[in-house]
Amino acid sequence: MTTPHGFDDVADARTRLEGAGYLPDDRLATTVFLTTRLEKPLLLEGPAGVGKTQLAASLAEVTGRRLLRLQCYEGQDESKALYEWDYGKQLLYTQILREKIGQVVADAKDLTESVDRIAAQDSVFFSERFLAPRPLLEAITSEQPVVLLIDEVDRADEALEAVLLELLSEFQISIPEVGTVRAEQLPYVLLTSNNTRDLSAALKRRCLHLFLDYPTAERELEIVRSKDTGLSEALARRLVEIVRGLRELELRKAPSISETIDWARTLAVLGVGELDGEVLGQTLNVVVKYERDLLRAAQALPRLVDPNATVPDHLDGHHGHGHGHGHGHRHDHDDGAHDGVATRASKDEPGRHDESYYGAAGRGAGSGRVVSADKGQRSFAAGQARRRPV
Repeated sequence: MTTPHGFDDVADARTRLEGAGYLPDDRLATTVFLTTRLEKPLLLEGPAGVGKTQLAASLAEVTGRRLLRLQCYEGQDESKALYEWDYGKQLLYTQILREKIGQVVADAKDLTESVDRIAAQDSVFFSERFLAPRPLLEAITSEQPVVLLIDEVDRADEALEAVLLELLSEFQISIPEVGTVRAEQLPYVLLTSNNTRDLSAALKRRCLHLFLDYPTAERELEIVRSKDTGLSEALARRLVEIVRGLRELELRKAPSISETIDWARTLAVLGVGELDGEVLGQTLNVVVKYERDLLRAAQALPRLVDPNATVPDHLDGHHGHGHGHGHGHRHDHDDGAHDGVATRASKDEPGRHDESYYGAAGRGAGSGRVVSADKGQRSFAAGQARRRPV
């Protein structure tokens, strides 16, 4: 049975979240408890894939609240986050009540008086009856307490961020045509950010704050173990170490915790009894989702698994073509980047081919064939003769 504030204490918060499959550390459990007890929004910042969004879902589950989610994106305006007027419904009602509107203005002396009489009825058409609530207003007007997730708030424009301030500080929303709507049941509000841009000080001031990073190896192993992936303890521990090594490669998108779990399940389904470069290379796309990242991870995988291990050749190239392997060209990954610029530049260097390529000794890549004037004229004349008549 839950208390009015959701949790009895920090230990209760931790135990119940663990029961829902979310394994928080002491700092996170303490912050969640304070969020529910102090009734303040919680801003979670950190890299993608560390469990920020899942925390909101787990919190809703263990507190018996409905989860409402606002997914933020660039260019999003307040009508998609707060509310918007159902203009179609307003128009339909206008058509239905056309006769009644005619009666209202029937004895009006002039056009001005007619307009005034219709304007006096504005409150009928601009009322909650025609208001279409979006996640923020829905969270405020809900008769049952909810968990409101404002996901990836850093992707939204600053204008929407400003709109959130009233909600985060007063748990209310001001609607010009209706008035101020205050929450009857205070929602638990969680905001997440992947740090693609800095959030305003005004927004951060209204929230409790917690930075979530990738867990320790032991904590991540505990999470993998709790998901019953089917992978043995020894292999799961080794896999976690390999994933942590991949996260140090400056990838465009580092493997998330959920992708570690997916990789463990994949290897279990394949019946893998030993982690070697070949089987890991064949399944690397489970945790690495960009091709350039895949190339970089494939290069590093032998070192992460075993200095003597190798990765299949088809993973070293582009779509199985090898990127020039076996043709005398070598890739330079020492700087941690591979965008093909250096490779293409090397192919433009003069003299990189032997003499037979150019047809005669002493001619470099920049040399052109010398054509005499009479040969040029004969070629032009032959071309003119071959042209079709108009």
